[in-house]
Amino acid sequence: MPHSSDVDQTPQYSTVGTAAATACYGSDPSQFPLSNLFASAGDGIWDNGASCGRQYLVRCISASQPGTCVQGQTIQIRIIDYVGAAPSLPSSNGATMVLSKTAFQTIANASIVAFINIEFQQ
Repeated sequence: MPHSSDVDQTPQYSTVGTAAATACYGSDPSQFPLSNLFASAGDGIWDNGASCGRQYLVRCISASQPGTCVQGQTIQIRIIDYVGAAPSLPSSNGATMVLSKTAFQTIANASIVAFINIEFQQ
């Protein structure tokens, strides 16, 4: 019977993949707001990287399903990445922004729909 010190305590991982740093700030963890209200910029607002760090007020104005938008809820998000650099495509190609899960769920009922129309200002 092996002693407990003979047993390999190294965690075992079952899937191999790739990872990438964000287009704006690489792997700097301070880029992520403590509120988790952040987004990746789509081509419409990317501005050749000038949008990195920009903050926008965002609210849901409509969706394909009634009752999706959280009425009267506006959030402030920070751009930390570029959608075009993301290893996986957003839930809807051509999105102006891809919101973090926390940001999306703050302004919309994510269980109803994954694509919303937003109003935003810098």
